[in-house]
Amino acid sequence: MSWRIKPLDAILATAEKKPLERTLGAWQLTLLGVGAIIGTGIFVLTSEAAQKAGPGMMLAFVVAGLVCAVAALCYSEIASMVPVSGSAYTYTYAVMGELLAWMVGWALILEYAVAASAVSVGWSGYFVGLLNSWGLSLPADFVMGPYAGGVVNLPAMLIALLITGLLMVGTTESARLNAVLVAIKVTALTVFIALTLPVIQGANFQPFLPNGWLGNGHGAGLGVIGAAASIFFAYVGFDAVSTAAEETKNPQRNVPIGLIASLAICTVFYLLVAAGAIGAIGAQPVNGPNGEILAPGTQALTDQCRAIVASGMTEPLVCSREALAHVLRAVGWQRIGDFIGIAAFLALPSVILIMLFGQTRIFFVMARDGLLPEKLATIHPKWKTPHIVTMITGVAVALFAAFLPVGKLADISNSGTLFAFFMVAISVLILRRTQPERHRPFRTPAVWLVAPLAIFGTLGLYLNLPFDAKMVLPLWGGIGLVVYYLYGYRKSHVGRGIIDVHEDDADAPPMPVPPMPGAHTPGGKDA
Repeated sequence: MSWRIKPLDAILATAEKKPLERTLGAWQLTLLGVGAIIGTGIFVLTSEAAQKAGPGMMLAFVVAGLVCAVAALCYSEIASMVPVSGSAYTYTYAVMGELLAWMVGWALILEYAVAASAVSVGWSGYFVGLLNSWGLSLPADFVMGPYAGGVVNLPAMLIALLITGLLMVGTTESARLNAVLVAIKVTALTVFIALTLPVIQGANFQPFLPNGWLGNGHGAGLGVIGAAASIFFAYVGFDAVSTAAEETKNPQRNVPIGLIASLAICTVFYLLVAAGAIGAIGAQPVNGPNGEILAPGTQALTDQCRAIVASGMTEPLVCSREALAHVLRAVGWQRIGDFIGIAAFLALPSVILIMLFGQTRIFFVMARDGLLPEKLATIHPKWKTPHIVTMITGVAVALFAAFLPVGKLADISNSGTLFAFFMVAISVLILRRTQPERHRPFRTPAVWLVAPLAIFGTLGLYLNLPFDAKMVLPLWGGIGLVVYYLYGYRKSHVGRGIIDVHEDDADAPPMPVPPMPGAHTPGGKDA
């Protein structure tokens, strides 16, 4: 076991070289959180959640939001104590040592890469649905991976490669463009709610819990809690508020307000969208010919959906790869359904960009720390970007997107996310015990209640992921341990007595969540 610690004082000394002006209030933090949270999950995972929990997916949004809230309060304390533009990797390195930091960083690499793949597949669904609505169709074999009955998802693979190419040559997303895209997403969801709530039918909510809370004995990944484990993906980005603690006026008051308010607003939004979708066309799971429960994204479910459509019935919600647009078209709003598809078509590539930023940043910092070959952190002389790691990441993302369905990718990504937040909650408790005198600009309220809730909440959701998604994390972790002991353990800068902090290097890739207009970027420049 390696207990090499990157000294917290060294990290803080680095942060103090680039102090950020405290300008954000509770309202700005809330807007930042809403902008970072509302995104892919609600657009593409609604049908997956319906197959797992039926109308009970409304409760799943509440459960996932509550776990996010307690995890975010823990994240806020440690982010305010270690105010570098880092991540759970940096925080763990300062508290629990190099080996566990490596495991967290390795998990985050998985999280961001697979999340980018999931968004690529979600974008593909809306792109193909939009073409179909306009009378253009692509061969089914080339718009779905083999798991769902196709051969390869070409649109998903191509958008991932396109975004990778843009990143390699140095194209970055401005904060103002991000604000416009957030406005488009929020407008699309508001229109969806306004058009579906008036046509709700109470009968569509029965039975409310067709698979119970835990899958009615059919295994993990089903029921309300199984759907919550998947829907957690819809809240990823909430940590943007936590990492903005160093730019916040009166963080002890404003950070929890921003966190809880943004999560509450997004949860209400999600509940209204879910209610509209369920009430308009129903959301009961589709079972197999013999009544067996079918897993989302599988060929068996695809075949059953095709049989339903062939019989002349309306395509169920759980069968759609562009759930929100499909619901509006089904209730007679064909062109506004197309508007939802266009909104997703425009906004989702920016989310892929953000996820790739996050992944390349983790890779970059770990390489600069000596835990991965430093060649990976090489900056292109012309493009001024870490082109090698960006290319490796992009190819991996494209391959995942080409062959796996969106729900499975989201579940795999969640396993890495949940592990990272689990470690952060433990780190907060350890620091309270080992360094109680350390200055904390933000202190987690009722930490001995909130942190254990975060620990058990993230662990509970992880245990209710589908079996294969759960197994990816220990398998990936095992590969990571081999890499660490063959390379990182010997080459580590901390292990060799070199104490550097690279999270704020001028040539580091941007943070995964873009700043608000007028705010400071992690590199220290105004957006």
